[in-house]
Amino acid sequence: MPQPVCAIVGAGEGLGRALAAKFAGNGFDIALISRSETGSSAAAQAAATANSEAAVRFFAADALQPETVEQALHRSADEMGDVEVLIYNARGTFTACEPLEMSYAELDEIFRVEVVGAFAAAKSVLPAMRKRGHGSVLFSSATAALRGSATHPLYAIGKFGLRALSQSLAKAYSKDGVHVVHLRLDCDLDVPLMRDLYGDRYDPENLANTDDVAETYWWAHQQPKSAWSNEIELRPYTEKWTC
Repeated sequence: MPQPVCAIVGAGEGLGRALAAKFAGNGFDIALISRSETGSSAAAQAAATANSEAAVRFFAADALQPETVEQALHRSADEMGDVEVLIYNARGTFTACEPLEMSYAELDEIFRVEVVGAFAAAKSVLPAMRKRGHGSVLFSSATAALRGSATHPLYAIGKFGLRALSQSLAKAYSKDGVHVVHLRLDCDLDVPLMRDLYGDRYDPENLANTDDVAETYWWAHQQPKSAWSNEIELRPYTEKWTC
């Protein structure tokens, strides 16, 4: 019997790695979708380590070009089977600027990565999920989806759009058995980039462990239909709430 497939769009060495390991360890084959196979190598290795019998495949796509995301997911379905869990984990750059300093090009880029790319991914898997009557679509997001920012308006605008997309899909297709979840991470993740940025100030108690975060993604997929979440917020116990 073929194994269920989890497709992760934006599978790097941080949360993407943890998600690949978590779902592979629970019997899923893993489709990794990102711009370069090198960028997904940590996720591929983690998935193979978690389950040596899992099929792990890479498919190239760029969230700035939504057609490539759609094509990659169609290829994964043709070669691995229909996607049971889609995780959209791509994110735009965290560029600091005042609102009036935003350029049209920057607005277009953040919208394409955060919203259009996410829509392309969801559009690629939802018809089959609706036909089967089950499946999960999980969007990685942030508390920026709930509040504007004087210093990072681009990031907020992108995440606001992603939240609206998530709610719209949930309201339209939950009745068909598809679970759509918007996961807001109100924290920094304990990933190599953040460790470098924190330097001497690094303290693992103040950052979210990616393996622990992945537990909640798995839990969300496992939720019974009579008690689904569309919004889930995560933060370490030391985090000062920002909303």
